[in-house]
Amino acid sequence: MIRAGFSLGRVREAVFSSANLPAAFAFVVLLICAIFVDQQNRRVSDQLTRADVLYKVNVIRAKLEGNINGNLQLVQGLVSAVVTEPYMGQQRFASLAANLLKQKSQLRNIGGAPDLVISLMYPVEGNEKAIGLDYRKNEAQRMAALRARDQRISVLAGPVDLKQGGRAFIARIPVFVPTAGGGDRFWGLVSAAIDIDRLYAASGLTDPDLDIDVALTGKDALGGGGQRFFGGANIVGNNPVTAEVKLPVGSWQISAIPKGGWPTVPKNERVLRTLMGLAAALVVLPILVAGRLFGERQKNYAELRRLSQRLELALEASGIGVWEQNLATDELLWDDRVDEIYDKPADGKPRGYDDWALAIHPEDIARAQYEFDLAVAAKGPYSAEYRLLRQDGTVRHVRARASYFQDGDGTPKMIGAEWDVTSDVLLNETLVWERQLSESKNAELEMAKARIEHVALHDSLTGLPNRRYLDEMLAESGPPNGHAALLHLDLDRFKHINDTLGHAAGDAMLMHASKVIKANAGTSDFVARIGGDEFVVVSHGRSDQELASLADRIIEEMRQPVDYRGHQCRFGVSIGIAANNGVDAKQLLVNADLALYRAKSRGRNRYEFFNEELQSEIVKTKQTADEILGGLEGDEFVAYYQPQFDAKTLEIVGVEALSRWRHPRSGTLTPDVFLKVAEELNVVSLIDRAILKQALENFERWSLDGLKIPRVSVNVSARRLEDKDLIEGLRQLAIKEGTVSFELVESIFLDENDDLVSWNIEHIKELGIDIEIDDFGTGHASVVSLLKLQPRRLKIDRQLITPITGSRAQRRLVSSIIEIGKSLGIEVVAEGVETMEHAGILKELGCDILQGYALGRPMDAEAFRAFAQSRKWLAAG
Repeated sequence: MIRAGFSLGRVREAVFSSANLPAAFAFVVLLICAIFVDQQNRRVSDQLTRADVLYKVNVIRAKLEGNINGNLQLVQGLVSAVVTEPYMGQQRFASLAANLLKQKSQLRNIGGAPDLVISLMYPVEGNEKAIGLDYRKNEAQRMAALRARDQRISVLAGPVDLKQGGRAFIARIPVFVPTAGGGDRFWGLVSAAIDIDRLYAASGLTDPDLDIDVALTGKDALGGGGQRFFGGANIVGNNPVTAEVKLPVGSWQISAIPKGGWPTVPKNERVLRTLMGLAAALVVLPILVAGRLFGERQKNYAELRRLSQRLELALEASGIGVWEQNLATDELLWDDRVDEIYDKPADGKPRGYDDWALAIHPEDIARAQYEFDLAVAAKGPYSAEYRLLRQDGTVRHVRARASYFQDGDGTPKMIGAEWDVTSDVLLNETLVWERQLSESKNAELEMAKARIEHVALHDSLTGLPNRRYLDEMLAESGPPNGHAALLHLDLDRFKHINDTLGHAAGDAMLMHASKVIKANAGTSDFVARIGGDEFVVVSHGRSDQELASLADRIIEEMRQPVDYRGHQCRFGVSIGIAANNGVDAKQLLVNADLALYRAKSRGRNRYEFFNEELQSEIVKTKQTADEILGGLEGDEFVAYYQPQFDAKTLEIVGVEALSRWRHPRSGTLTPDVFLKVAEELNVVSLIDRAILKQALENFERWSLDGLKIPRVSVNVSARRLEDKDLIEGLRQLAIKEGTVSFELVESIFLDENDDLVSWNIEHIKELGIDIEIDDFGTGHASVVSLLKLQPRRLKIDRQLITPITGSRAQRRLVSSIIEIGKSLGIEVVAEGVETMEHAGILKELGCDILQGYALGRPMDAEAFRAFAQSRKWLAAG
C-alpha cells in the first residue's frame, strides 16, 4: 500500500508539474485546431467529390441535350417538307424520312399523323401496329399529342411503350399548313420515336466504366416534379447532385451519386491526421523536453528515440522521403523512401549529385537544377516538381520541398522531403483530356448543326433553296417593293415520266428543269424548289411584259425533248405569276399559286397572271368554303329522300337519300352549288357520313311507324372509299343486311382500280350492304368491271333516259343497257323519269325500278313520311 501510494504520488507530480503546463496548453490548442482542420477537410473532401460528380453529370446532360436537339433538328426538316406538301403520300414521306434516318442519330422511326391518326410511317416494317393509331383514343399518348396541337409546341413525351413493341421517347411536332385565306390549319403531328437504349448509350448513361449512379426524373418533360423513369429510388433519396436537362419544351432532372454512395471518410483523412499528429508532436514534445531538460536529460534521450521511431513510421506510412544535402561537399543523405522513389537499393550508402541528376527525365533536368541553384543562392525555401525516368522505362512524377540551414559549425545544408505525386498528375491530365474532349464534341455539334441547317434550307437534288429557305427569305425581306414579282412553276406530265421510267429519270428531269429556270432567271432573281415538281422564282424590277417574256422563254425551253438513256422525255410547265399589288410576301406566294391553278385548269403548258377577276373568284370560293365548314358544324346538311318505284306495280321499293344544304340565307341548296368546293376542302366524306347517319335514323323511325320501305340508297364519294377506317365505322352502325345500298359513281370502277377501294367494296358487301353503280353510261365502267364488281343494281343516267320519248336510237341504246343488266343478273334503275310516257316506255323495255319527278320529287323526312303513308292508304283503298 505504501509502495502503491508512493508511485501514484510520483505520477501525479510528474503530470501536473509546472514544467508541463506550456506543453499541455499547446496540446489543447493544437487539438482544437486539429478538430477544426479535420472538419474542414471533411467539408472540402465532400465538396470535391460532389464537384467531380457534378462534372460527370454535366457531361451526360450536355450529351443528352445535344443528342435530343440533334434528332429534333433532323425531324424539323421533314416537318418543313410536310408544310409544303400537306397531301404527300406514304412513298414521298418514306423517301424524306429515309434520308433523315441515314443521318447519325437515335431515331427509331418517324410517323406522320394527319388529323392525329398515324397513316404515314417510316420504316413500315416492324411498325405496322403503329399505323392507324389514333392519338385521341390512346390514353397513354393523348394528352401529349393534344398539348402539342393546342399549344403549337414540340413535345417530347416518354418514355412510352410503343404499340409496335419496345420503348422510346416520342417527339411530337405539330404541323400547321397555310390555307388559301392566308391563315393556317392544323394538319396533324409528325412523331419521331427516339430509341431509349441508343439515346442512353450515346449519352453515356449505360457506359460500364461510369463510376456514378444516375437517375432521370420528369417523365413527359415535367421536370423535377415529374415521375422518375431511369435509375433507382435510392439515388434521388441520397442527397444527389442534380442538374436540369433542358428540352425543347420542359425539362428532365438528372440526379447522381457515386457508385456505392457518398464516402463517409475523406481519402486523405489518415494521412492528414498523421501529419497533424506529427505536427502536434513536433510542437508539443520540444516544449515538454525543454521543460524537463535539466532534470531528465537521459530520460529525454530515450523519449527522443521513441519519437524518432514514431516519425519514421509516420513518414513511411505517408510515403514521404527525407533527404539532406551538404552544399559544401555535395554529399547526399537519403532515407529508404527516397531510395525507393529514385529506384535505388536501400543500402544506407551516401549518394552524390549524379544519383540525383541521372534519375531526372532529360527534359526536366535543366529546370530542376536551375530551381535548386536559385533556392541555394537565395538561401530560401526550395520547391520543385519534375519527372523521374526509372530503369524500367516508367516515368514517375515527384514533388520536392526543402529549406536552407547551417549546422553548428556553419556548414550550409539543404534538408527536405520528396513524395510521389504520379497519381495526382495523371488525374489532372485525365481531367484536362476530358475537358478537351468535351470541347471537341461541342465543336462537332456546332458543325453538325451548321450542316443540318444547310441541308434543311436547300434541296438535296438540285442544290436550290427549298421551301423553308423561301419562307425565311420572304419573312426577312419585309414588305416587297413596287417591282417585286413571284413566279410559281409546276411541271406538266412529270408524274408520267416518273411512273414509266422511274425516279432516276424523274430526278434527271428535275435537274434539267432547274438548269433551264436558272439559265433564264436573272442573277439577282431568287430561284427555289419548293416541292416535288414545283419551283419558285422571285424577281425584282421586271415589268409585266418582261415577266411574260421570261415565262414564255421557260415554257419554250421546257417543251424541248430531253434525252435520257435513249428515251426522248417530253414535259411542259405551267406558271402562275403574281406581281406586287400592295400585298405582303406570303400573300404574293398564295396569289401566284392561285394563278398557277388557273393556268393548269385552262390547259397547262401556259402562264397566267393573278388579277382582280381571279381575286373575286377566290373570295367567293373562300366564302362558300367557310360557310360549308360552318354548315358542317351547325348540322345544316340534311338528307332529302326521292322514292323509287317498281316499274310494273308503281309500289315504293326504295328511297334514295340525297344531300341538301339548308343555307341560313340562300335557302335549300343542291349539290351542284357546293359539291366542287366541298371536294377541294376534302369534306365530301363528312357530308356523306352525315347523310348516311340521318338516313339510318329516319329509316328506323319509318319502320317503327309501320312504313315498309324496303331499302334506302346513299351516295358514297370516291374519297370515302379510300378511307382505311371506313369498314370499322360501318361495323359500329350495325346496319341490317339488305336495308342499305351504296351508290357509287361509275367513274370509280376502272378495270384496274385501287387495291384499297376494291378491299373496301368487298367488305361493304360482306356487311350486307348492296352496291349500285350510279350514272351508268357516262363514265368508264366496262362489262369486265361489272363482272368483277358484281353490283346489285345499276342506275342509267338521266342523260340517256330523257331522249327516249323522241328517239328510237336512244330507246334502243337504253334497251341494250337493260339487256346487259338482265344477262348479268343486275337490277336496272332508271333515273330522270320526268313524264308518265317515260315510265311506260321503260316498263315496256323491261326496266325494273323507276325514279324521277313524274313519280316523286326529293323531299325532306317528314314530307316523305306523309307521301309514303298516302301511297299506303291509296294501295289499301
